[in-house]
Amino acid sequence: MVRRNAARLVVALVGVIALLAGGQTGAFAAPTNDDYSAATAVETLPFTTTVDTTGATTGPTDPTTCSNNGSVWFSYTPPTSMRIQADTFGSDYDTVLSAWSGGPGSYTPLGCNDDTRGLQSQVTFTATAGTTYHFMVALCCGNGRTGGGSLRFSVAEIQPAVNDDVAEALPVGTLPYSNIQDLSSATSEAGEPTSCFSSARTVWYSYTPTVTGSVTANSHFDYLGLAVYTGSSPGDLTQVACRPLFQNTQLTFRAEAGTTYLFQLGADSAEQTTFQLDVAQNPTAVFYSHPEDPSSFDTMIFSPYVTEPGGVGIASYTWDFGDGATSTSVSPKHRYAADGDYTVRLTLRTHDGRTGSVTNVVTVRTHDVSIVRLNVPATAKTGQSITINVNVQNTRYEEDVLVNLEKSSPSGYLSVGSLTQRVAVKATGQTTRVSFDYTVTAEDQATGKITFRTLANIVGHRDALPADNELLSTPVKVS
Repeated sequence: MVRRNAARLVVALVGVIALLAGGQTGAFAAPTNDDYSAATAVETLPFTTTVDTTGATTGPTDPTTCSNNGSVWFSYTPPTSMRIQADTFGSDYDTVLSAWSGGPGSYTPLGCNDDTRGLQSQVTFTATAGTTYHFMVALCCGNGRTGGGSLRFSVAEIQPAVNDDVAEALPVGTLPYSNIQDLSSATSEAGEPTSCFSSARTVWYSYTPTVTGSVTANSHFDYLGLAVYTGSSPGDLTQVACRPLFQNTQLTFRAEAGTTYLFQLGADSAEQTTFQLDVAQNPTAVFYSHPEDPSSFDTMIFSPYVTEPGGVGIASYTWDFGDGATSTSVSPKHRYAADGDYTVRLTLRTHDGRTGSVTNVVTVRTHDVSIVRLNVPATAKTGQSITINVNVQNTRYEEDVLVNLEKSSPSGYLSVGSLTQRVAVKATGQTTRVSFDYTVTAEDQATGKITFRTLANIVGHRDALPADNELLSTPVKVS
């Protein structure tokens, strides 16, 4: 029985080793389009398919100028000349997508792309009728894996722009509005304005608001020009706003109800772009004040942190401090004359008239105690217990006060003790007594005198006037 079990164990181990030696591809079947020669033919557009590429391998004839690690292949022969876009959007692994004409030994690259959208890829090119094109999808970055996972591969024809001229401007309806256009077939119409930018390819949009208000136009690409005009034909356009090529292509302006605005979007290269138009967002802000626990003796500083989504900029800052005082400074200073809870409002206005506001409640509390007297005996003897009385004055809020008592020595002041005591609010001239007992030492006799120092600190609050929280006694003569 022992020999039989041992034999079974050996067989099991050999099987495991064989599985490990076989690698990952031994555990998964290669997809049917694993090689160039077995490429999946795309018959009609648009086309989308999902393929399990877990067992994909690197073919011996795969081109090496783009990633070919764990690749699969697709092919397409367009019946007419067109612009083609292929992508791997929706796949669950990091892909590299390439497009080719020709074949093994004579590949001609048309595009190689990684990370157009996160981990997915996209290629775009102009295809000639009757020519067969191949697409290779591979695993990114050569990390030693073979195959990828769930691949979603799509091919579509990019339709030419229908809004190439001013007269063909696409009407913008309800906001927010978004439209994707391919500029590969777009042209620049004779007489188009070039005061802001000059582009070989332009498309146009029109918008007539029903109410007056600020709008923001955006193309989200830095290499596109974006301008807005009033008028009806290339020769009579008046520029309202513009962002040149290679700048942030967002512009915000105040649109008047009933006025038609024409948007010009242009580029020098054949690119697909998105035009968006929306109601401009209002500016927002937060502000901070220092100190955070102000008293009526503090001059506060207010500091705003502003976000202006339209990009036009802030034209004015208006502060209302809640006590009748105002300011138009960006970062003003203000002192409150009395304790209280004050609602502070900051109102922003942009150059195009949008507004935003924010309020904070500022709590002003003046916490202040003082030591007005420190009573000690005039003389004392070694071994004698003496009483030191500290008189604390408080005229504002009931406070817990920590009182520390120290005595003088040749090396400086040494701690005698500390007491925390509730100090009630009393009329001016009335105090709360805090008493300490101290036994005179031989060291005190050797020195000949003792000077006591006391310090008072409010527990949990900042003292508005800390300079009067410390007091020295008259020297006690020791005999």
